[in-house]
Amino acid sequence: MQESFPAPSITATLLPIMGVVFVGFLVIGVAMPVLPLHVHDGLGFGPFVVGLVAGSQFAASLISRPLAGHFSDARGAKRGVIVGLLGAAVAGLLYLLSHALSGSPLISVVVLLAGRALLGGGESFIITAAVSWGLALAHSSNTGKVIAWVGSAMFAAFAIGAPAGSALYAGYGFAAISLATTLAPLAVLPLVALLPAVAPVKHVRASFVEVVGAVWVPGLGSALGSVGFGAVTTFVVLLFAARGWANGWAAYTAYAVAFILARLFFSHLADRIGGAKVALVCAAVEAAGQALIWLAVRPEMALAGSALTGFGFSLVYPGFGVEAVRRVPAQSRGLAMGAYTAFLDLAQGLASPALGLIAAGSRLNALFLVSSATVLCASLVAWWLIAHPITLEGAQQ
Repeated sequence: MQESFPAPSITATLLPIMGVVFVGFLVIGVAMPVLPLHVHDGLGFGPFVVGLVAGSQFAASLISRPLAGHFSDARGAKRGVIVGLLGAAVAGLLYLLSHALSGSPLISVVVLLAGRALLGGGESFIITAAVSWGLALAHSSNTGKVIAWVGSAMFAAFAIGAPAGSALYAGYGFAAISLATTLAPLAVLPLVALLPAVAPVKHVRASFVEVVGAVWVPGLGSALGSVGFGAVTTFVVLLFAARGWANGWAAYTAYAVAFILARLFFSHLADRIGGAKVALVCAAVEAAGQALIWLAVRPEMALAGSALTGFGFSLVYPGFGVEAVRRVPAQSRGLAMGAYTAFLDLAQGLASPALGLIAAGSRLNALFLVSSATVLCASLVAWWLIAHPITLEGAQQ
């Protein structure tokens, strides 16, 4: 009977943190299907600028990861989440300013880029601090669950935010998206204030360079695997529009629902059988989903491909994440998650504009073939990790 106690305890511990992450990322979800249309149709820019606007958030997240990790380890995860939420709210104000300047498209898109950059920094603080918070509260045997469950809250926000954002944009325009981005992070601050803080660990911490050296291999795997995520979130709505298919937002929802279901039922596997083994299989599933979108001749095929992509990527990130955390001491968890996730940000910051160039130079669906091949390389990284295991004791020496 006693063996059933830990799961409810973990759930009760993580649910408030997941709630904060959900609201914090809802503002990203509502903009996800809207930004490509706003930049392309509303401001009149091509696929490269669409990719640049989308990628600017990930580039800013990349730059801010070391700061977010250091801040969470040194000042506490709770404070890190608060800083992230305030940054996201200010990003919404820049969205509003960009909308007010829409009569001058070039100036408007520059301000929008600034807003996306600030939102990227806020996102970096929120997710890095939230995962660090969860890892500090949970037993080390539940590392994979913490990473998976906190991440699930993020993608639940995407699943709900995508149709909500499409409805807001259709009914009230980009101003409504801007207001939601401003107000939602502020609304969740009272919940954060009620949650107990976790004191920083008073030990000498590794430098960011040292941590990068420890986690770069699983980080590379995560980066390659994340390209499919970027392809879906940035370009699938344009594919639907180009083919004359309705309800492009449904691809985001299919992706996010499959993502969440995979984490609900299989998040324990990384802790039980090893993160690299899980990542190897799931990267192959994600690559198959991208290939299906490339081959899609009907919207149902694209929706199925989006769902497969979400199902596969759902466990690629925590799978490689377990391998990354095992390579650093406990007092550097926040910095480790910041460094590890920085690889994902780097991939998104580079991949979205690069895929946009491919789309501009060829048929739009060709970028999903390139993405499929890239994601498949993540399986090779996972295979290398399986062939070269590392023990926790060895990582801390």
